[in-house]
Amino acid sequence: MTSTVETLRQRVNKALRSQKPETVTVLSCLLAVEDELGYVPRQAAEEVARFTGSTVNDVWGVASFYTNFRFQPPGRHRVEVCWGPSCHIRGVMPVIQRALQDLGLSGEGTTGDNAVTLRYNTCLGACANAPVISVDHRLMGRITPEQASQVLSGLKSTEEPSHGP
Repeated sequence: MTSTVETLRQRVNKALRSQKPETVTVLSCLLAVEDELGYVPRQAAEEVARFTGSTVNDVWGVASFYTNFRFQPPGRHRVEVCWGPSCHIRGVMPVIQRALQDLGLSGEGTTGDNAVTLRYNTCLGACANAPVISVDHRLMGRITPEQASQVLSGLKSTEEPSHGP
C-alpha cells in the first residue's frame, strides 16, 4: 500500500514533469504543484528544489514572496473574491462582507467543515465585469451580495467542486 506521503510525492513529480524543460523555473514548478494539489506542502518544496537544482531555502524564498501560494490544503471548494481597483470601485466590499458572514469567517480562510476556502485576489482579470468572484476556477461577474450568498449556500451543500460552465 502506498503511503500518503508517497502518493503526494508522486503527484508533485507528475506536476513537475509537465513542465517544458526550456521554461522550468522554481516559480513555474511551484505553480504546477499548486495547480495539481491546490497548495504547496513541505514535501513539494523539497521535490521542486531537487528538480530545479535549487536549495529548499531558495524554493521557500520564492514561494513565500508571492502571496497567492497556499501552504495548507484548501477546502473542497475554492472561492476567490477580487478586490482590485475595478471591483473595489464597483462595490465588492458588500459582497465580501456577505461572504464572510455567510461562511462564518472573519477574514480569508477555510470554514470549519472544510467545505469552502475564501481568499482575496488583487486581480481576476475580468475588470469589465466587476465585481467578480471565482468559484472553483469559474468566474462570476457583476455579482451582488445576494447572488454571492446563493452561490455560497450551494457550495456548502455539495461535496465536490463543480467544473461545469
